[in-house]
Order: sequence, then C-alpha cells, then structure tokens
Amino acid sequence: MGRLYIETVHDSGGEGGEGRVRKIFKCKWCKVEFASYYDILSKEFQGRFGRAYLFRNVVNISLGPSEERLLVSGWHTVCDIYCTSCQQILGWKYVSIF
Repeated sequence: MGRLYIETVHDSGGEGGEGRVRKIFKCKWCKVEFASYYDILSKEFQGRFGRAYLFRNVVNISLGPSEERLLVSGWHTVCDIYCTSCQQILGWKYVSIF
C-alpha cells in the first residue's frame, strides 16, 4: 500500500485576509479537511442522522459502490462517500435520479 495523499481545502470565499477564520468542514473522527463552507450549494437536505448539505466540491474522499435508495424525495441511485484517511462514512453522492 502506498502513502496516503491528503489534499488541503482552499477556502477561497468570504472576506478578509490573514486574520479571518477559515470555514472548513472536517471529518468528525480524524479531522481531515474535506470541504469549504463556501462550496455549499444547498442546506435544504435531510439525511439519515439529521441535516445534510449539498457541496459543489469536496476532497479527501473515496466512493463506495452505487446502489438504489429511497430518500425523502424519491428513489435515487447514490454511492456512499468515505474519508480517505479513516474510512468513516461522511455522506452520499447522487449518481442518478428516477
């Protein structure tokens, strides 16, 4: 097995310069960065365990196999998203909508 490559999230949005606070989403378990607050497209989603966000761009993730699931909005083909560092599940990705 090779070395683990962890990418840094670029927090390009917002105001300020050096003194501003970075708004970064990190893995709950290992604290690896995976998305910027400014990459959120929507906060109007409900997941299995509470509120969920739709992101424009994420890094440091791996994808599981595609499967059909019945979500609140109907049947969708989705695949789970895992942290590349600790392999804990972070959420899911839409593959197709019926």
